[in-house]
Amino acid sequence: QVQLVESGGGLVQPGGSLRLSCAASGNILSIYVMSWYRQAPGKQREFVAAITSGGTTNYADSVKGRFTISRNYTRNTMFLQMNTLKPEDTAVYYCAAASGPSIDYWGQGTQVTVSS
Repeated sequence: QVQLVESGGGLVQPGGSLRLSCAASGNILSIYVMSWYRQAPGKQREFVAAITSGGTTNYADSVKGRFTISRNYTRNTMFLQMNTLKPEDTAVYYCAAASGPSIDYWGQGTQVTVSS
């Protein structure tokens, strides 16, 4: 089992920045990919960014150039640096972990609201 706990969400003005964190515990060695997803009100959950155990990253087109995913392997923590935030980035952001081709574990989510 793996436990994921997100933090760092909040209210920010358009153009501002936030840094989300995801702390992982448990059977961490089984994790191959860690990801961020988000879900806006009335919409389906969507992929935001991912990072493999080898450090390869992937981003949704909507966040490329604005968001950066990183991972601290020593502290078992993943981050999402979000810059130049837009109102359409408003959503609950979820941390996810996979040991194979599908997501095995989800965090509880953290709210990000971009509004003036």
